[in-house]
Amino acid sequence: MNIRESLIAIIVLSICVIWALADGAAAQQGIGSALRLMTPLLLACLAGLYSERAGVFDIGLEGKMLMAAFTAASVAYLTGSAWLGLAAGIAGSLSLSLIHGLASITFMGNQLISGVAINFLASGLTVLIGQNAFGLGGRTPSLTGAGRFQPITLPLADALRDVPVLGPIYSGLISGQTILVYVAFAMVPITWWVLFRTRFGLRLRAVGENPASVDTAGVSVTRLRYTAVAICGILCGIAGAYLATGLSAGFVKEMTAGRGFIALAALIFAKWRPWQALFATFLFGLLEAIANLYPNLDLGIVVVPSMFMNALPYILTVVILAGFVGRAIPPRAGGEPYVKER
Repeated sequence: MNIRESLIAIIVLSICVIWALADGAAAQQGIGSALRLMTPLLLACLAGLYSERAGVFDIGLEGKMLMAAFTAASVAYLTGSAWLGLAAGIAGSLSLSLIHGLASITFMGNQLISGVAINFLASGLTVLIGQNAFGLGGRTPSLTGAGRFQPITLPLADALRDVPVLGPIYSGLISGQTILVYVAFAMVPITWWVLFRTRFGLRLRAVGENPASVDTAGVSVTRLRYTAVAICGILCGIAGAYLATGLSAGFVKEMTAGRGFIALAALIFAKWRPWQALFATFLFGLLEAIANLYPNLDLGIVVVPSMFMNALPYILTVVILAGFVGRAIPPRAGGEPYVKER
């Protein structure tokens, strides 16, 4: 990784260090919040990474996360189990992934239109079913107890709390997160290893670059793309379930709030690479955490209003998509259905 590719990590680490030197207590609180806020973004970003590396563009990440959040919250409320809610969330997301796969792989439809349709479908269905099932205007009842994923205290967190530098990082940032936060971070090295160190990953990337050569080698392009779309559905399901049962205490209308599109922007920012995706999503989470912690940021000369602070992640999304992060080259066969030569 050269200096240019490390730019995201340098920016993120610089912000954290400067913030810690200026106000250590606030920085610890803000960075801890950023880790939680970035988790659904990271999972959705990795989901899009698998799909788009296989040549299937998916702008339906938002809809999959939304459906997963609703099904997870509903099942968690009815059963009192966050784990059953997680399974339901994955199932809900996978069902939409199957629709996207049928439309874009089997029937060779336009992948962007399919993704937009999934977003609209999830937006409408979650409110309709939620209103009919719970009568609360499309939201679910609040989750309590075992219906939510609880923070986990890691070993020696209390004993190491007073150790300079490392103590606050371990006990205040690393410890005290929910299980799905650790899953999200573990998926980064796993994704890197799968994509760049396994035969499956080599074939998956080849399908996104030159599917004809993969087909010539006797490997099913359709099967590989469906596998990538299914992995995308699973990760979006975990992301949505985390939103409803980890980050929040239930489902509310449109609770994804554009996170699927921010994840896509982070994916472009990261140039379709897992480690860069980690820092890109952390940057978005950090901006959101700063906005929450400082609703009206006083810079001395001028006071930045809360509306601008809340818009920071979306402003960064527009800046990235406008092309101010350098040239990002997507997989060459991305967005194009594969027609087998006869």
